[in-house]
Amino acid sequence: MEVKGIVLLTIIVALLSFVGSVSSTQFLTGCNYTCGNSKIPYPFGIGNSTEQGNAPCYLDPKFELSCVNNSILYIGNLQVLDIDILHTQMEVLFYVSKYYGYEYEENTKPTLNTEWLSISSKENKFITVGCDSYGYLDSTYNSNTYSTGCLTRCHGNEMFDNGTCSGIGCCQVDIPSRMRNITVEAFSFNESLLPSRICRTYSFVVKNNNYSFSSTHLKGLPFKEVPIVLDWHVGEFEDNCSTVSKKNYACMNNSFCDDKHTDFGYRCKCNKNYEGNPYHPDGCTDINECETPNHGGCKSKANCNNSDGNYNCFCPVGQFGDGTKGGTGCQPVKPHDRNGYLMLLTLIGVGAVLIVVFVGIILYSIYQKSRLIKLKKKFYKQNGGSILEQKLGQRKDSSQIAHIFSESEIRKATNNYDESLIIGRGGFGTVFKGELADNTIVAVKKSKTIDASQIDQFINEVDVVSQINHRNVVKLLGCCLETQVPLLVYEFITNGTLSDFIHTQVKVNNETWKTRLKIAAEVAGALSYLHSAATIPIIHRDVKSDNILLDGTDTAKVSDFGASRLVPLDQTEVATMVQGTIGYLDPEYMQTSQLTEKSDVYSFGVVLVELLTGEKPFCFGRPEETRNLAMYFLSFLKKGSLFQVIQGGMLNEGNKQEIKEVAILAAECLRVKGEERPTMKEVAMELEGMRLMEKHSWINEDINVEESHYLLNESSSSIYEHGDSSKHGDIGYDSLKDHALIVMDDGR
Repeated sequence: MEVKGIVLLTIIVALLSFVGSVSSTQFLTGCNYTCGNSKIPYPFGIGNSTEQGNAPCYLDPKFELSCVNNSILYIGNLQVLDIDILHTQMEVLFYVSKYYGYEYEENTKPTLNTEWLSISSKENKFITVGCDSYGYLDSTYNSNTYSTGCLTRCHGNEMFDNGTCSGIGCCQVDIPSRMRNITVEAFSFNESLLPSRICRTYSFVVKNNNYSFSSTHLKGLPFKEVPIVLDWHVGEFEDNCSTVSKKNYACMNNSFCDDKHTDFGYRCKCNKNYEGNPYHPDGCTDINECETPNHGGCKSKANCNNSDGNYNCFCPVGQFGDGTKGGTGCQPVKPHDRNGYLMLLTLIGVGAVLIVVFVGIILYSIYQKSRLIKLKKKFYKQNGGSILEQKLGQRKDSSQIAHIFSESEIRKATNNYDESLIIGRGGFGTVFKGELADNTIVAVKKSKTIDASQIDQFINEVDVVSQINHRNVVKLLGCCLETQVPLLVYEFITNGTLSDFIHTQVKVNNETWKTRLKIAAEVAGALSYLHSAATIPIIHRDVKSDNILLDGTDTAKVSDFGASRLVPLDQTEVATMVQGTIGYLDPEYMQTSQLTEKSDVYSFGVVLVELLTGEKPFCFGRPEETRNLAMYFLSFLKKGSLFQVIQGGMLNEGNKQEIKEVAILAAECLRVKGEERPTMKEVAMELEGMRLMEKHSWINEDINVEESHYLLNESSSSIYEHGDSSKHGDIGYDSLKDHALIVMDDGR
C-alpha cells in the first residue's frame, strides 16, 4: 500500500475515533464545539461563549483553536487530527525534512516552537529514509540543545526490506522524553549521489505504525506531512500539583491532579468510579456500574446497587452470599435451616425497625445537607459564579480582587440574619451588620429580587465596582452567589447616613455648616471620580442622602450601587427603565428614559438643597405647593427670599456668602435640561474652591446673588427654569408616598 494512502486512512480513522471519543464529553454552553466532523473538548475551544458573558470557550489562550473553512481544525499553523482528554495528547500533521543537496532550494528544515507541548516519546518514532543518509531531531530545553538521530547506508537494492525500517534505506530510533521546541534535519554522507536524483534524504517524526517503508521512497516520498502525537498539560511551566494556586487550579469536581511523568505542569484525571471531562466546570460524573455489560462484577443487574462514586453486590431475601459472579455468589437457604433462619429474621427485623428509624433520620439529615449543597451550587452557577471567577482570575492586582464568600460565612457573620443586626431597609433590600471570621466588621446587603436576564450586568458591575478605590466611595469587599439572590458585602461605615445627620442633628450652628460643606465637596468628588476617572464610567442612578454614609470623622462615603449602570466608553447615555427615588429623580430622564451623567448631577443638586434647608426632598405631609423641595426651593430663590428656606440657626454673617453660592450651584444642578447642567467635575471643583476660599480673608462678603451667579458660569437659560410650572407642568408626584421608589417601563 502506498504511504499516501496509509496516511489518508490514518487521518480518516483518527477523525472517526475522535468523534466517538468525545461524544459523551461535556462542552461549555454557548460555545461552538464542532469544526467539520471534529468536536472540540474543553479545555480547548474556539472563540467566546454567547451565553456566559462573552467568556472565552477555552481554559486559557494557549488552548485556543481555529476552524478554517468550517471544516479543518488548527492550533497555530498545525492541523489538528485528534484531541485525547484521557491521555492529554493531541495528534497533528507535521512536515517532513528534505535534503536534495546543498545547492537545492527544495531542502527543508521544519521546526516546532512551543513551550507547553512536547513530542510524545511513547507514541512516535524518528525516521530517516535514504542511502548514505542521516538525520537529527534537535530539541531546545532550558537554553540547551539536545539531539538524537539515526543513519542508513546501502550498497545495492537487493538488501531493501519493504514494509520495515531495518536500517538499510530506512532507519528509525526511539524519541527521548521532554523533547520540545524541535527542529528536524536531514543530511547525506555522499553529496555525489544527490544531484543525480537517484537517492534523496528525508527525516521526520511520525506516529507509531503510521509509516511503511518502500524502496520507491528513496527517489521521493509521496507525502509532505505525517501525523505526530504531542503531549499537553495544564498549568504554567513552573506549576505542579503541590505549587499550583487555588484560583488557577484546573481540576474540577470528582477529579484529582497528576504530575507523574511530566517535566512541567500537570494533568487532571477523574476519580475512581467516575468518568467524563475533569477540566469542565461541572467535573466528572458517576459511572453507573450496574448498567455496564458485566454489572460491575455482580451476578446480575438485579443484584447490583449503584451509589455516587461506588456500588455494591447483594443477595435477595431467602438467599445468602456476596452477590458476585465469582466467589460464593448467591445460594438458597437449606430446608433444615429454614426455621432457625426465620427466627433469626424475626429478631433481625425487630432490631432493623429501630435501626431503620435511626438511620432514616441520619439519611434524611444527609439528604437535606446534600440537597442544600446542590442548591448552593445551582444558585452559584445561575448567579454567574464561573464568569466572575474568570474575570477576577484575570486581575493582576490582588488587592483589587473581590472575595467570593460562601453562604455559610455570611450566615455566621450575620448570626443567621438576626433582625437585631438590621441597619437599613430600602426599596432594593435589607442591610445587615456583620462580623467576619477575621473580626472585620462589614455591611451585608440582601437584595429582594434580581432579574435573571441582568446576571451578566450584575457580575460586570461587581467586577468593576470592586476595583473602585476612592476614599469617599464605600469599598465593595465581595459577594456571595450561593443564595437565590446574590448578597453584596461592603466595608462597614460607623456613623449612619447623611439623611440621619441632616434630619436628626440638634446642632445647626456654623460648625455644622462647615461639616455640611465638607460632605457636599466629598460626595461631589466621589461622583466626579465615578463619571470620569473610573476604569469604566459609572452612573450611580440613585444619589440621595440615604445612600451617603458618614464615618466617625463625618467623612462622606457614597454607597449602594444596586441601581448603577456602567457606560461604555463610546457612549454618553444609556437607554434604561426609569428608576430612582421620588424627589431626587431627574425630570428629563423621566421623560426620555435616556440615562446620562447629568441625571446624577440633578440628584446631587437635590442633596445640596437638603443640606441647605434641612427638609426632606418630598413629603406628602407638607402643603401641596411645598411637597417637592426642589421646586419650593427654586421658587424662593427666584423671589430673592433664599434665606427664608435655609435651616433655622445655621445662617450667620460668617457663612452667608457661602450659602448663597451653594444655593446657586444647587440651582444650576437642578436645571430641567441636562445639557445646561454643569458636570460633576465642575461641581466638585466649585465646592472644593469654596472650602479653600473660606480660609482667606479677602473673600468679598457683599457679593450678591446675581454676581455669584455670574461667577458660576451661568448659561443662557434661567437657573430658575425648573420651578416654572407653566412651562413644564405637574410631574405627578402627588399619588406617590414619601421616599417611594419609581420604576417605569421605557415609553418607547
